[in-house]
Amino acid sequence: MPETMDGVTTPRGAWSAAGAVAGVAGLAISHAATMVLTLRSSPLVAVAELIIQHVPGGLAERAIKVLGSNDKPFLVVVIFLIMMLFAMWAGRLAEHSWWKPILVWVGMGAVGLLAVLTRFDATALDYLPVTAGVVTWIVALSFLTEPLHHADAEDDTQSDGKSRRSFLIRSGVLGVAGIGVGIFGQNFGAKRRHVEETRRLLNLPVTDPKSPRGTMVDVPDMPSWKTPTGEFYKIHTAVVVPTIEPQDWSLRIHGKVDREITLTYQELVDRPLIQRWITLNCVSNPVGGPLIGNAWWSGVLLADLLEEAGVSGDADAILQTSHDGWTCGTPLDMVTDRQRHAMLAIAMNGEPLPIDHGFPVRTLVPGLYGYVSACKWVVDIEVTKFEDFEAYWTDKGWSEKGPVKIASRIDVPENGDDVETGTVRIGGHAWAQHTGISGVEVAINGGEWTRVDIGSSPNTDTWVQWKTEVDLEEGDHTVLVRAVGSDGETQTGVERDTRPDGATGWHQIEISAS
Repeated sequence: MPETMDGVTTPRGAWSAAGAVAGVAGLAISHAATMVLTLRSSPLVAVAELIIQHVPGGLAERAIKVLGSNDKPFLVVVIFLIMMLFAMWAGRLAEHSWWKPILVWVGMGAVGLLAVLTRFDATALDYLPVTAGVVTWIVALSFLTEPLHHADAEDDTQSDGKSRRSFLIRSGVLGVAGIGVGIFGQNFGAKRRHVEETRRLLNLPVTDPKSPRGTMVDVPDMPSWKTPTGEFYKIHTAVVVPTIEPQDWSLRIHGKVDREITLTYQELVDRPLIQRWITLNCVSNPVGGPLIGNAWWSGVLLADLLEEAGVSGDADAILQTSHDGWTCGTPLDMVTDRQRHAMLAIAMNGEPLPIDHGFPVRTLVPGLYGYVSACKWVVDIEVTKFEDFEAYWTDKGWSEKGPVKIASRIDVPENGDDVETGTVRIGGHAWAQHTGISGVEVAINGGEWTRVDIGSSPNTDTWVQWKTEVDLEEGDHTVLVRAVGSDGETQTGVERDTRPDGATGWHQIEISAS
């Protein structure tokens, strides 16, 4: 390796550094172009979403379990680091060839272009950030490596030092310019902020009631029966969530129907609205897990819209498609059953849907896991047959139909807590959406199952809270819970994983009394 000159890095390190700086500059320009054009996501994000689309189901499930809501940011960071390795390699290749780095840049651009092309909402404008990024990579690397080539050609030590100082200056200027362009683009294309402001100013004809009397049980530190919007769980595959102006949104209902229907946002809002307490939970929720919430939802009955469209007799499903291309297949009889109150929701807890929860419109079907029913940012509903399509999660090994399983959990105390000896209050939740809960039973230290008190519920589509008091002596104790449905079904203790159609088993905690 050549010796260091004038305190600058070795030539080989300088070539790698040139590639890395050029790589960051290209990503910054690409991101800025995405923001200025008010596109939904940059090529980097599009690549992440392409990976999410094709990752094996088991791996996706493990990522959710280990990383939770950080799974997508983690993926973006990993992709960025891999791109930097390729960028540094391009810089090294530039030492001896002008065309080999171009192949690297074009290859990286081709991956970004492929990711963009496969997106559901792709337009011709989405190609521009990819093109801008590739051009920046090529030009920036040539700009940075010019003084390095001069340094290698010079025999004079003083000239060599000037060339290397020129490289540092160029790297600094390009780095600062790239960051500045990225910040400018972020501010200039702040589409989400505008959509948030539009959402805030909407005046929808919806209400925001308090939790019905009797739904909350008297146990200190119990979570609220009504889940605050900011605490409601969020699961989706979008790295950058769609930001849609209400006036730009429309829904197409087509397929096996007599009459195709296209609705604008205002046309939807002007229809008769229903409002209902509904508990939603994710199929990825483990036994006793947090991926469940209860809210007051406002929207339009899907059954009414499908009746207007005139559904064909041989159809048995609807294929829902989100603005970002995510799909789910839902049993037709579930959405046409008026007693189930499947809806196109426009509001949550008395306010327009938050962007992260599907603004401006999402679907929800009580009694089904979200992966087969809850399509955020929904823009297309095709009446069809299950045999004619594969939706996102069912293509990855989850079951075709996802009825919610009866389940329960212990919220207070938490696993591993220390409690005082004597009387201890224990509480939690139980649910069997669209069936209802008739009872909850608790077993202490492997003893007999004992019925406990349960709170009221306004309908069968919400969870119930439960409570009990037990006397505990000093030492370690185990608490188990199981629910009994209104149909007489007792929650099974057989332990099964979340895949393919939801976890089963009894929630158990261990506490110490002292």
